[in-house]
Amino acid sequence: MPRISPHGTWTSPVTAADAAAAGGGAQWLAAVDGALWWAEARPAEGGRVALVRALPGGGAEDVLPAPWNVRNRVHEYGGRPWIAVDGVVVFTHWADQRVYALKNGEVAALTPEPATPQGVRYGDLRPGREGEVWAVRERSTGPRRTDISRELVAIPLNGSAERVLAEGHRFFTAPQLSPDGAHAAWLAWDHPAMPWDGTELFVAPVAADGSFGEARVLAGGPEVAVCQVAWETADRLLVLADPDGWWNLHRIGLDGSAVNLAPVERELGGPMWKLGTSWFAPLGSGKHAVLDSGKLAILDESDGSVTRVETELTVWSSSGLVATPDGIAGIAGGPRHESAVVVLDPDTGKWRALTPQPASLPPAEYLPVPQERVFTGPDGAEIPAYVFPPTNPDFVAPEGELPPYVVHVHGGPTGHSDESLDLDFAYFTSRGIGVVAVNYGGSTGYGRAFRERLREQWGVVDVRDCAAVAEALVAEGIADRARLGIRGGSAGGFTSAASITMTRTYAAATVKFPILDFTGWTGEGGETHDFESQYLVSMVGPYPEAAERYRERSPMTHVGSLAGPVLFLQGLEDEICPPEQADRFVSEIDGSGIPHAYLRFEGEQHGFRKAETIVAALEAELSFYGQVFGFETPDVPRLELSR
Repeated sequence: MPRISPHGTWTSPVTAADAAAAGGGAQWLAAVDGALWWAEARPAEGGRVALVRALPGGGAEDVLPAPWNVRNRVHEYGGRPWIAVDGVVVFTHWADQRVYALKNGEVAALTPEPATPQGVRYGDLRPGREGEVWAVRERSTGPRRTDISRELVAIPLNGSAERVLAEGHRFFTAPQLSPDGAHAAWLAWDHPAMPWDGTELFVAPVAADGSFGEARVLAGGPEVAVCQVAWETADRLLVLADPDGWWNLHRIGLDGSAVNLAPVERELGGPMWKLGTSWFAPLGSGKHAVLDSGKLAILDESDGSVTRVETELTVWSSSGLVATPDGIAGIAGGPRHESAVVVLDPDTGKWRALTPQPASLPPAEYLPVPQERVFTGPDGAEIPAYVFPPTNPDFVAPEGELPPYVVHVHGGPTGHSDESLDLDFAYFTSRGIGVVAVNYGGSTGYGRAFRERLREQWGVVDVRDCAAVAEALVAEGIADRARLGIRGGSAGGFTSAASITMTRTYAAATVKFPILDFTGWTGEGGETHDFESQYLVSMVGPYPEAAERYRERSPMTHVGSLAGPVLFLQGLEDEICPPEQADRFVSEIDGSGIPHAYLRFEGEQHGFRKAETIVAALEAELSFYGQVFGFETPDVPRLELSR
């Protein structure tokens, strides 16, 4: 018989340590000589990323021992960090950002030590000509975060000097050699565009000495985003692009011919936050595995159809999709399954996992079943969202008590929330606190027009959409109006801070590694990295022409208008949203009488990777909500709030 206890006080088997243990997982999946290999983030090892391979008889083993950390800083979000070519494993190492080779059990550096620590970085490793690897090289050229140059380079496996393949653009990715070695293809773009705004697909002949001839644009443009390309034959490429407003799969010939293999108003691609991501894999016979807004589907050229595979694994990662003799390999999860490396038969939907579920995964009855909803905004726009209700079989609330709800704002803002199992959410829902994850205007997965609702409207549309969802839950009698909170990191941290300073919808906000001052978060302001230093040109407007808009939409401008307490969580090595802005905001609050707390974490970058940090942050957030919403949280340390 469930016990009666107020929302927020329910005893839960879901601990912050459970959430931390699930905070790693597989990434960058690929096949090597018929075996599946992947990188694996490990919070318990200080956030180290290991390189792992599946064993023929089951299980897996590490390819590289600690302290090797297979990760890089290209664009600060990183790019594909490993590849196996010619019997050699080539990888980037986090500590110094150099490229190394593992051969016959020995590791040797392939690139020189930079003059300044991590001053030269590599990512998106690809096979090149025989005896070399192609990559994106990123170099610091001055003291500012935006003093950066990038090129495509060839890195010889014998350790000799690398050579430049292509230069002249601000950003590059996806360097690939045609099957006959006669041509190279790659993607490039320039400020102020982001890769989901407009990119260009270049091709060039490859000379006998390996140099590139004159390059020409084969696809893409200022309003067309190409997000993935792969050679199909010596004279044709498969290309994910959105000339019609949706990322669809095209076949493009070197002669300029182009065919959309399945014209659908569906997103089969996504935003290139990390270089080397992939959303499709050819299966042969005119069929392709594709990700339809993150769900596995089969594209059949014969009838132009895109059919989702019926499976409980409803969320697939763009960090590796591989055709195998047994079906389709990928990294997938769902509302009841943590993300794992799996192999699935697309004909039957049956699958097997190559990586186990966390040993501490809580029983299913304590995990919320997400409800996919579409709300209507005040302007009539549709707002997709996932509602994660309070879920605990051991407790019910007193009659008539409505639960507190926290709006979760995804990052990006060109990002997306989905229904996958999230133990951070379960940590709250199993204690009686509801969570709703909102895909506000600007989110991906709904086509270019939906994505561009945020054009020059960041700080308006996102704030309004999140508030509309929260208010709708109140109107439906689902959430307690007096106990609404908002939480998010990065761009989600901005929206959370903007919402608690510029609306009166919420009683509390958790703001993680945020953007708080638009004027500083530009190339001129110097408080962000190069990749996103002109993002605000499209999201807010050109600077300095729109300087007043920058000032007005910045939470920093409205510190004195805080509607309630706020918790800040910040990594001290964050180069994307550096701590300077949170430092300034909190210094303005100090002495104001508004309850607040500011936790700063050594050794953390953009997003938390260490188990101890994840635990401390979640427990602090629960204590924060308890103090603001009026319930006891005796099972976590009490967060000290300043005023």
